[in-house]
Amino acid sequence: MCGIVGYVGGEVAAPIIVDGLRRLEYRGYDSAGIAVHDGESIQVVRALGKLKALSEALGDKPLAGRLGIGHTRWATHGRPSEENAHPHVAGGVAVVHNGIVENHIELRSELERNGVVFRSDTDTEIVAHLIHQALDGGAEDLLEAVRRGLSSVEGAYAIAVLSQHEPTKIVAARHGSPLVVGCGEDEMLCGSDIAALLSHTRDMVFLEDGDIAELSAGGLRIETLAGQVVERQSKRIDWSPVMAERGGYKHFMLKEIHEQPDAIAATLRGRLDLEHGDVYPAEIGITPEAATSLRRVYLVACGTSYHAALIGRYWIESLARVPCMVELGSELSNRDALYFDDDLVIAVSQSGETYDTIGAVSAAKEQGATLLAIANVLDSAIPRLSHGALYTRAGPEIGVASTKCFTAQLAALLMVAVYLGRRRGVLTEDQALEVLQALCEVPSQMNELLGDADYVRTVATHLTHATDVLFLGRGYHFPIALEGALKLKEISYAHAEGYAAGEMKHGPIALIEEGLPVVVVCPKNSSYDKTLGNVQEVRAREGTVIALATKGDEAMHDLAAQIIWLPDAPELVQPFLSVVPLQLLAYYVAARKGHDVDQPRNLAKTVTVE
Repeated sequence: MCGIVGYVGGEVAAPIIVDGLRRLEYRGYDSAGIAVHDGESIQVVRALGKLKALSEALGDKPLAGRLGIGHTRWATHGRPSEENAHPHVAGGVAVVHNGIVENHIELRSELERNGVVFRSDTDTEIVAHLIHQALDGGAEDLLEAVRRGLSSVEGAYAIAVLSQHEPTKIVAARHGSPLVVGCGEDEMLCGSDIAALLSHTRDMVFLEDGDIAELSAGGLRIETLAGQVVERQSKRIDWSPVMAERGGYKHFMLKEIHEQPDAIAATLRGRLDLEHGDVYPAEIGITPEAATSLRRVYLVACGTSYHAALIGRYWIESLARVPCMVELGSELSNRDALYFDDDLVIAVSQSGETYDTIGAVSAAKEQGATLLAIANVLDSAIPRLSHGALYTRAGPEIGVASTKCFTAQLAALLMVAVYLGRRRGVLTEDQALEVLQALCEVPSQMNELLGDADYVRTVATHLTHATDVLFLGRGYHFPIALEGALKLKEISYAHAEGYAAGEMKHGPIALIEEGLPVVVVCPKNSSYDKTLGNVQEVRAREGTVIALATKGDEAMHDLAAQIIWLPDAPELVQPFLSVVPLQLLAYYVAARKGHDVDQPRNLAKTVTVE
């Protein structure tokens, strides 16, 4: 959730670190800070609020060292304040930290009994004191001190550490929270996300749980918590810094909505066998024998990825004919769930580092289930944990409210459904080819929809002052209604609820009164007539209907106050199209309200705490 950047090399560190932190702003934060070793001592500058405040503070106190660490903090332990901002210092040690120290109460009490005086409410300061004590207790260098300090820490962490006595080295470590090392020419960087490092290098080393890395301008040394030296191969990242820039759009979210046709095309590229109506198996990691003998499929995800998983369930049950359950990672990790060795568990995560999802699928793997990851970030934690990894190729997604990663996840899930259906012998070549051809047409149909974005902006004016909005959908479009409501909540802060349209009569109909905006997803498909009946029920109670309907639907003209037209498409791929206007609707409402669309309040892009 928070952001870490570290630099050691021949350049002045502070501007590089601040630039890297700026590229992590999308993750959400409430304070920021930096520590730089100037060759003699460690200088620390921290500020409450956005990076602008930190930059202003640095203007008053310029830092000239060539070794430093920085951090953007999203408050967990302790309120947002300058005192609670990172880096935290104990003696000659400065630490930045992402994650949660689960045994912080016991450790803090023990340290206080030994005379330690704390200057913050954070769990991170505990780590700084533990490392400082290890140095005072005879640790031969900073790497050894970090190892000793972490030996008593329970929970998830990614840390970067400076020592006043080692002016040329950063020590970094990870367990359950992402951390990557960037390998430049006579310089090394570390960060919680590759986006922070791309302006300096595309060669990345992804640290694994239990790794402790020593970074210097001359190279990288990695050991385990047990002291064993390990080799981690660097990987070349094909994202460019330009891909993470706005490219003329007012916000990253709007840019990423418009990038969806390319993101889907990239996710499909090289993976479809249109000659034989099939999906190439290499990345999925499920043998034909395993696919045939599947007992159940679990889809595990959180947030927007959970809504993608709900749609994936329809596809897997329809095309592969195997029972499929969708589970919230945050709930599944709190259940004593049972798995069998013929279960397939598919973890869906944009970042590949979602803490709740990691905990849930780790338990499944321990019980013998096959694990498949669908993620957007190369070599992230969940793909490394899994037997197979199907990466979406959406490129960096900066806006906190996910858009292009959602539709790329849908593309991956539909490919998995076709792959399983073909292996299980329940989907013929012709049937699969029909699905895949419809999927290949989605990018061009999306472009057609995006060409009407200005009209959606006009429709959004009718929701700008709404305090409550209801979203309805059936079948594939129930999860789309949930996603539309979530997007509006996330960035416009209006209260919005998504419901299965058939459930309206079981309670939500009590909410409908004169003028209540009701967004109904109602394209021509197998549930059209029933959903049209729901539209009529809303009209009878004087609610204001905003409909998403298939072009040429004459019946909708007399029922809806506003209509957003969708291209005619097979029912299986309609969710790709119906979600786009809802993303735009949320965006334009939030933009008209003047909100920070890319960094909505209280939210973070990558949730690495429970």
